[in-house]
Amino acid sequence: MDINYELYRVFYHVATTLSFSEASKQLFISQSAVSQSIKVLEKKLDQPLFIRSTKKVQLTPEGEILLKHVEPAMNLIRKGEAQLLEAHSLKGGQLRIGASDTICRYYLVPYLQRFHQEFPNVHIKVTNHTSIDCARSLESGEVDFIVVNFPNSALTGDLNTRVINEFHDVFVANPEAFPLMGRRLTLAQLLKWPIMMLDRRSTTSEFLHHVFQQHQLDLAPEIELSSNDLLIDLARIGLGIAFVPDFCIPKDCPDLFILELEERLPARQMMVVSSDYTPISQAARHFMDML
Repeated sequence: MDINYELYRVFYHVATTLSFSEASKQLFISQSAVSQSIKVLEKKLDQPLFIRSTKKVQLTPEGEILLKHVEPAMNLIRKGEAQLLEAHSLKGGQLRIGASDTICRYYLVPYLQRFHQEFPNVHIKVTNHTSIDCARSLESGEVDFIVVNFPNSALTGDLNTRVINEFHDVFVANPEAFPLMGRRLTLAQLLKWPIMMLDRRSTTSEFLHHVFQQHQLDLAPEIELSSNDLLIDLARIGLGIAFVPDFCIPKDCPDLFILELEERLPARQMMVVSSDYTPISQAARHFMDML
């Protein structure tokens, strides 16, 4: 059976006001149009819904049963409309961000705190992936936008990108385990030592392998992990030389020093990226503008 929403909307207003004239005012239609809609609905259901008299309008038992079902449906529709309207305001809705653990911890947390303080009713959902997997989350529509490292092999198609930060990657080690402080090493010399880095699903791995390939060198890391913080911890206890972004290095840490290289590594960028195919809510647009 086809459901005519307009007929049930008219029924709801007549049933809740018990007045054809009042319902016509609320619906901005003529009283005769209200009467005609009720007649059509009664004919469709083959049931009388109202008892009409010159003095008042009453619901029949069948009308009361129908109202019990129509009223919550109308309330759900109103609630859905309100949520959709809120989603395009800053009074509610959801903010869906994709970013790596490192970018969240070392860059986004202050912005998330500020946004939450300003707009506490906006639900913040952070999806944690590598920068490569974040690009795939954006493509699938899982997130509104992403904050990722660049270069990034997964960033393809019609994307809106903006650089929000620039950083350098460095090699760090424990000075007692690796007596290299004060020495300037070439990349070829560095290969003689155990190198620790993020695994191959990361933009960091893509970047460093590309750097070594440009110098006709094969990079075979001793340890590959999914956490920059864990790489730093392992470097502090002397398990190897870790390759990490410079903004991750703790200040005033006697257990670590930055190795000096003959070759200058190019800088990398941090980008905020959105897609033309993913609608941007007002909350998402406001947060992106904060970055």
